[in-house]
Amino acid sequence: MKKRVGIPRALFYFNYYPLWNTFFRELGAEVVLSECTSKRTLDDGTRSCVDEACLPIKIFHGHVVNLKDKVDYLFIPRFTSISKGEYICPKFGGLPDMIKHTFKDLPKVIDTEINLRKTRKNAKRAAIQIGSYFTSDIRRIKIAYKKALESNAAFLEKVKSGTLNCDLLDKKLRVLKKNTDSELNIAVLGHPYNIFDRHINMNLIEKLRDSGVNIITTDMADNSIVNEKAQLLSKKTFWNYGRKAVGSILHYVDRNDIDGIIYLMTFGCGIDAFICDIAERKVRNNSEIPFIVLTLDEHSGEAGMNTRLEAFLDMIRWRQKDENNLSAHG
Repeated sequence: MKKRVGIPRALFYFNYYPLWNTFFRELGAEVVLSECTSKRTLDDGTRSCVDEACLPIKIFHGHVVNLKDKVDYLFIPRFTSISKGEYICPKFGGLPDMIKHTFKDLPKVIDTEINLRKTRKNAKRAAIQIGSYFTSDIRRIKIAYKKALESNAAFLEKVKSGTLNCDLLDKKLRVLKKNTDSELNIAVLGHPYNIFDRHINMNLIEKLRDSGVNIITTDMADNSIVNEKAQLLSKKTFWNYGRKAVGSILHYVDRNDIDGIIYLMTFGCGIDAFICDIAERKVRNNSEIPFIVLTLDEHSGEAGMNTRLEAFLDMIRWRQKDENNLSAHG
């Protein structure tokens, strides 16, 4: 009988699910996903998680509640760094311990550390350690890891081209960029688990698409350009996401085809509180591109989100249509 590995549909699921799915299946395991994020997921996570945690961490707890009694293993790697010389949110590193000390009667938790801060070779070492839960054949694990990398690389290339996004919630990959010219080009910046979890952001992507918007995300910017632009800061950012967000902002500011920028963040995110301020200053000081921050938490109301979004798009359209036609006498 196949061993069942549970993967919560939250946090780095939106970046690495194709890699994890391929890796575990190649090792003969059955991958089990938690259900799509819903009000119940949020309620379960809010009740079980500490109040000080940010919304995505609470959502993750809710997915664990949904998944923990259905699997033999819970896959919750201990993420420290996913890029050389940088860190990610410290909550990711402590997440396995948070889960273990919150819930009783958990299945075996695979909490292998992922730390690429000094060398990317640690990724293969982590893969071998994770694979050893399912087989002692090191060669088989290495082959599975190679196929997993190929699968994820193909996925990320499509994400970058805008032909699909990271939203695997309903096993349907939806187009971000239209085949025909859209009315507006809007850059949507934020962590993938905020942008592509439709319950967290109250269907932001669908609302933008239905409003005739061509969506551009951080992951669509070329890595070499993002890194080059990020180096323009007076000091280096030590967070992977911070570098990508600031680098892509500076890149989009230099483009002539961006009509507006939306920064999507969650209340309680320390990194976002810092990076969002830098991003807004760069946009305000170096361009006339309209910029808006949408902040989410478990109390966010959809009516308020809709009002702000509609007003933002209406303002951009009015500006394009009428601003140049104003009388000089005002």
